[in-house]
Amino acid sequence: MTLQRQATLVSSSVATILIFIKLTIGILSGSVAVLASAIDSVLDLIVSAFNYFAISKAEQPADEKFNYGKGKIEALAAVIEGTVITVSGIFIFYQSIKKAYIKEDIAYLDSSLWVMGVSLALTVGLVVYLNFIAEKTGNMVVKSDALHYKSDVLSNGAILISLVIIKATDIQIIDSIMGVIISVYIIYSAYEIIKEGVYILLDASLDDAIVENIKEIICSENELSSYHYLKTRKSANVNFVDVHLVFNAGISLLKAHQAGDKIEEKIKQINPEEEWIVNAHLDPYDDSIINDSNHQ
Repeated sequence: MTLQRQATLVSSSVATILIFIKLTIGILSGSVAVLASAIDSVLDLIVSAFNYFAISKAEQPADEKFNYGKGKIEALAAVIEGTVITVSGIFIFYQSIKKAYIKEDIAYLDSSLWVMGVSLALTVGLVVYLNFIAEKTGNMVVKSDALHYKSDVLSNGAILISLVIIKATDIQIIDSIMGVIISVYIIYSAYEIIKEGVYILLDASLDDAIVENIKEIICSENELSSYHYLKTRKSANVNFVDVHLVFNAGISLLKAHQAGDKIEEKIKQINPEEEWIVNAHLDPYDDSIINDSNHQ
């Protein structure tokens, strides 16, 4: 089992534990806040289960129907999860404003403190683990899952701090202020995940720095006259590069092929940990001029 699939199983397990703890304490104490937090953990479990499915599908090899594999399902999962996070942020913002308006006091404060403390400890450990896996694999689903639980850490931590302050000072408005701050941060962070996922779904080019690096590698080849139609995109951890390489008409096919292979290998060394599919078309002249004029 791959590291990214293990990560989603760990996420699901932690979410299940949190559901059990929050539901038990929530039912026994009658705390609406704790029960609402339990529902949020149920949502976490659903998202983690969906991520496991997405990664499993993305890891399947290419076939006759999906010639380029199913890597984009990871980007789709990231967009869905980012949307879920955004909705959660909006809900927290609404609840914070509502609570400040009706001036609702927190009930069962001691029980809430205990539950939030346990939840915070478990979620912090999970975020550290998910960030480690995300950095090691570069997997977008794990990265978005880490953000999801990071938002839980911030909300649980802020709630815990505000509960402690409220217990000491009885200033109830602190809870609402903290909620608004957290909700704005959550929505902003989710936007970045959604943006990255949408870019991949729309076949956006690789990062500008990587594209410039590719251009430098191509131009450094002495046998090459020029190049055109350079296109790049990303799907899961696979980088796709297509380019037409122009050689002198008198060069042998063997030499041109060797030069093309050298360029491909150098491009793949930009990030050896990721998979690269480089498709280099060898041209004896610059056919872009002819092709462009035919389309005018």
